[in-house]
Amino acid sequence: MKEKPAARVARLREEIRRHEHLYYVLASPEISDLAFDQLMAELRALEEAHPELAAEDSPTRRVGGEPVSELPQARHVIPMLSLDNSYNEGELEEWHARVVRALGRAPAGLVAEAKIDGVSLSLTYRDGRLASAVTRGNGEVGDEVTANARTIRAVPLRLPDAVPEVTVRGEVYMPRAVFEELNRARRDEGEEPFANPRNSTAGTIRLLDSRECARRRLHFFAYQVPRIEGRELARHSDALDLLAAWGFAVNPRWRRCTELAEVHEFIAELGAGRAGLPFEIDGVVVKVDDVAEQGMLGATSKFPRWAVAYKYPPEGVQTRVCGISVQVGRTGALTPVADLEPILLAGSTISRATLHNADEVARLDVRVGDTVWIAKGGDVIPKVIAVDGSKRPGDSEPFAMPLACPECGTAVVREEGEVAVRCPNRACPAVLRQRLLHFVARVGMNIEGLGERSVDQLLREGLIGDAASLWQLDFDRLAALPRWGGLSTANLRSQLDAARSRPLWRLLVALGIRHVGERAARVLAARFGSLDALSAATEEQLCEVEGIGPTIAASVVAFFADPASRSLVDRLRAAGVDPHEEVAARAEAALPLKGLTFVLTGTLSEPREAVAARLEAAGAKVAGSVSKKTSYVVCGEEAGSKLAKATEFGVKVLDEGELRSLLADRGVTWD
Repeated sequence: MKEKPAARVARLREEIRRHEHLYYVLASPEISDLAFDQLMAELRALEEAHPELAAEDSPTRRVGGEPVSELPQARHVIPMLSLDNSYNEGELEEWHARVVRALGRAPAGLVAEAKIDGVSLSLTYRDGRLASAVTRGNGEVGDEVTANARTIRAVPLRLPDAVPEVTVRGEVYMPRAVFEELNRARRDEGEEPFANPRNSTAGTIRLLDSRECARRRLHFFAYQVPRIEGRELARHSDALDLLAAWGFAVNPRWRRCTELAEVHEFIAELGAGRAGLPFEIDGVVVKVDDVAEQGMLGATSKFPRWAVAYKYPPEGVQTRVCGISVQVGRTGALTPVADLEPILLAGSTISRATLHNADEVARLDVRVGDTVWIAKGGDVIPKVIAVDGSKRPGDSEPFAMPLACPECGTAVVREEGEVAVRCPNRACPAVLRQRLLHFVARVGMNIEGLGERSVDQLLREGLIGDAASLWQLDFDRLAALPRWGGLSTANLRSQLDAARSRPLWRLLVALGIRHVGERAARVLAARFGSLDALSAATEEQLCEVEGIGPTIAASVVAFFADPASRSLVDRLRAAGVDPHEEVAARAEAALPLKGLTFVLTGTLSEPREAVAARLEAAGAKVAGSVSKKTSYVVCGEEAGSKLAKATEFGVKVLDEGELRSLLADRGVTWD
């Protein structure tokens, strides 16, 4: 007998919840992604065919809904207090001594937990169903982000116990691998990368569009039950066990300790292995375990007296901030940069370090004269990661981002939902310069002989103004300039002639269309084949292309609708810069690697970002970490732990030559 819709829906929901728990909480999936997607598709189809069976706690509600205009505010029933900090063993001993004095004896037990560097969230369940999710905010009132919390797979939409009302608190975070993938995608789309996983988590959980939040794959660790109706919990450790039994992800890196010496051991052990964790931590939270003792200790107006955060020292080196300058990028984004006393870091002398954006400057509270820790993000870009407040000069003042562009004086703007402050003036000299540099760069049209110094010289002499003017150069005037001469001028003329035949995707990247980097450019070039066809495409037609979402589609349409952009494209065409490509006959033909997942490790013959873009343009997924679902691990020189993981999971390993052969067999060229 055929199963009735209501029964089938109930069974599907239970099965999907079980697989979500296996995958997102226990990290031990039983079925493939495809099989999971098929279960979800069947459930969605049944719910659409039978609206009366819809439920707020259905797994299909995790995909996100329509954007909201603003986030409502909600008051915490129990204030979300911050934690007092300790920075060394002595300060931790002092906290413990205060606890002993207040209780008149040593506490019955302590709990030490890894301190996740994320964003605190308070969840309320009523009758076992998720009712609301609120950020910490100021401790009394926070942002209500329930729609976004529903997209986090480690947050149960319903509990196995229909408790009348319970509050669960925890930390939303972004795993390192997800953060790396997100930043690689942002760089590929011409966007500024996020400063760190916490920064990206804070921005993501407050997004007005929960569908975008779902795409960023946040995770959640539950760490406290401050309120539960109809039940008493004697110990904090009991609450952690209960949360795990309810299906929450609870950070396994916690320990119940009978005395402070055991806490010190835990801190040392965790600190030694923190770099290898799949998420970032910045310390250890130490709590009095007994709930009755917590009540006896109470709280100040800011901190609970029964808990303290031990903070690990930042990784990196210390130096002093001599000044803070602001750079203007090709999209008009203003980036604050710390000018530093030169210091040796990872084999090179560093005198400048990025501060990313206004939000990051405010979070760190970096000031001129401060002593700061710096590290290299991704072992490449120097960045300020922390301020040593004990060394701050008494006369220091907070840094404020300029209200006007430092290059052209135009009032800056900050768009809704954007982190960046931008100069909106398209004719800003700094914007024009950066666009030109991007156009000729290796990732763009790859025109050799035009570095920063040369571009600055040509702009200063009035020989160029934008990308199209490169093909209108007065070579006689150019040859007479210092550092040029006949040979260098002839070489540049040859480069410009060769650039006319560069592939279409390179031109699309070089044009600097917002959100269109190498991956999207390759996909668009393969689908449309020419600037004419692409400029005529509607948002709906663009969204039909696999890998092109509404943000990229809207940006492409806006670019070609802009009179200045159209004029630039027309002048490039007139100069013979109008590449055409053969359009793939079928969508599948353009995606010969669809269904395959690659992981890249070690040093390859070109940047890993470029290799990843080529693979993704052919339909592959490029992940930041190795799992049993990985198809291939591509290893270059000095491959690291990912190679060991591949061996452990039995994943096929390719060197670069084998990768090229695989791509050639599937019709993917390596140009």
